[in-house]
Amino acid sequence: MTETTNLSFSYKVKEELSAHFGNARHCQIAELSAIVNICGGIASFGKTFCLKIQTENFLVAKKCFTLLQNTFNIRVDISVRSGGKRRRIYLLLIRNAFDAARVLMATGILHKDREQTVTFDRIYPPVTAAVCCRRAYLRGAFLASGSVNNPEKNYHLEFVVNSLLLAADLQEMVNSFGLEAKTVTRKDHEVIYLKEGEQIVDLLNVMEAHLALMELENVRIVKEMRNDINRKVNCETANLNKVVGAAVKQLEDIMFIQSTMGLQKLPPQLAELAEARLQYPEKSLKELGSCLSEPLGKSGVNHRLRKISAIAETLREGKGEGK
Repeated sequence: MTETTNLSFSYKVKEELSAHFGNARHCQIAELSAIVNICGGIASFGKTFCLKIQTENFLVAKKCFTLLQNTFNIRVDISVRSGGKRRRIYLLLIRNAFDAARVLMATGILHKDREQTVTFDRIYPPVTAAVCCRRAYLRGAFLASGSVNNPEKNYHLEFVVNSLLLAADLQEMVNSFGLEAKTVTRKDHEVIYLKEGEQIVDLLNVMEAHLALMELENVRIVKEMRNDINRKVNCETANLNKVVGAAVKQLEDIMFIQSTMGLQKLPPQLAELAEARLQYPEKSLKELGSCLSEPLGKSGVNHRLRKISAIAETLREGKGEGK
């Protein structure tokens, strides 16, 4: 896959993974197996064959070359050509057929017990039997076919492969770590993806991309705090709007009564409260109650205001002057 400028976080993850090597040879072979599964192929070389590994990512080419040297110590030819649109294509060739066969058999792609069949689109279970090897395989698979969005924007991590069978195997491997990866077909590719921030963090941990994991966690914490603050502000704003709306309605009712029958015709307790509301339109119900000659609690003030409102409605309907 080609890295673009809007995938800087994705590049950081791959850069970290490319520098991480499993201590055991079987783990390095498992990681190599993922890269060969996704980027590898067989090519004719004279009367025999060679193994080719092609990628547009320098980090993948460098990691693959190092893994081949560490695990097999064989000659690998590397060439670079232009792929158009400023892309570079890196081609690794193992020209020696014997060495190529060694790599293919070790990674589970060439099956000697199956009449020498070559299978690039399945994960060979013995290669990833151990948990450490499954971690290593996922590292290689992400390097060769993965990407992850900038967590500041949204949470999305994916692997893109060409084979439905390989996609199913890869999904099963990801989910063996307690995750819930899903698959979808996009044009002529199969996509295995995660969209939950917590699950992406868990997968980064599985692949041992600890620096990227910490960066994503920091972003998650800040986003959660920001969302929490926004929720509280929105709630407080809604409550304030409700209070202001109620106060405006109370003032409208009181002023309507004043312009029709006059506040002096209200019962004394209601008249006092109406005049207090006109004098202190900004006060809360609790504050308004403390302004009365006989202080009243919030529920008592609310009860009297409802009576005033009812009188105003009666006047509007022309049913009398209210009581």
